[in-house]
Amino acid sequence: MSAANGGGTLRVLFAGAAAVTDLGRPRGPRFGVPVGGALDQGSARVANVLVGNPPDAPLLEITAMNLEFVCDADILIAVAGAPMTLTVDGVARPLAEPVSVPAGSVVALRDMTAGLRTYVAAHGSFDVPMLLGSCAPDTVLGFGRRLQNGDELRVRRTPPIVNPWFAAPLYRLHAPGSAIASPVIDVTDGPDAADFGATAARLFRGPYVVGPASNHIGLRLNGVVPERQTSGEVLSRGVPVGAVEVPPGDELLILHRGRGVTAGYPVMAVVTSTSLDALAQARPGDTVRFRRVSITHAVEDARAAHRRIAALQGRVAGVFAALGHEHLIPTQ
Repeated sequence: MSAANGGGTLRVLFAGAAAVTDLGRPRGPRFGVPVGGALDQGSARVANVLVGNPPDAPLLEITAMNLEFVCDADILIAVAGAPMTLTVDGVARPLAEPVSVPAGSVVALRDMTAGLRTYVAAHGSFDVPMLLGSCAPDTVLGFGRRLQNGDELRVRRTPPIVNPWFAAPLYRLHAPGSAIASPVIDVTDGPDAADFGATAARLFRGPYVVGPASNHIGLRLNGVVPERQTSGEVLSRGVPVGAVEVPPGDELLILHRGRGVTAGYPVMAVVTSTSLDALAQARPGDTVRFRRVSITHAVEDARAAHRRIAALQGRVAGVFAALGHEHLIPTQ
């Protein structure tokens, strides 16, 4: 934290179901700890980059419900993900753009109209405890900050960042949108795809309905499921985030970022990283369909998403430099 900028305190007025998170702990699984982190990684990256933060900086994840807070210092925020109504002291402000918030102003996010998760980043980020390099909550370990009414978070203070000409918005850069618009989920073949024989094609006929028991650990999807044609025992083993498991019964299990690192059901497919963002925005009752893609396609899709974030980061850095404000990450 820069001594010149001091620090401020963000106080939560209404917490809803919000938490402090980041992009997770990739070192976690080797120690038996889930990777965790923001379920819609793309939206979390966009929110952070818009305020000049590193993409993996701590930020707030809102799930389904409203959020209200006030800060005793001037802050710069950005909101990305599921669409909500953002107001500052009752005045509507845009999503996916940086918003200057004067000290003492009440920030409210209400009425999520689609999707399930929205992300709020503040320039300079939040001062929170870390575990294996991440602040992401872990329900098994009891680690992390799931917010309660009245909670306080230390945030780096910044002066109001405004465009000095005609009080125009700071900048409009057409940030990449949330993944909620696409109900088609891309998957690659899993290690046990051959075990399902001709019934494997059922996965791509769909549709499947997201069940009410879905959460950050995994999604339960109801529909006509493939049937395993072999009878050998499946031993518990390491499974990737995005594994599409087929347990006995009439539902699929898709393991998300809060999943355990081992499991024992056959893995028919693996959801691509970009489609995992779409699943993070799927509500109970939503329908999805699956599309089989090659690993090459999945890798190129992920690289294209990272290129879009990198391009946005470069444009934001240019605006910050033009206005004489501090940008917290080097440009590439």
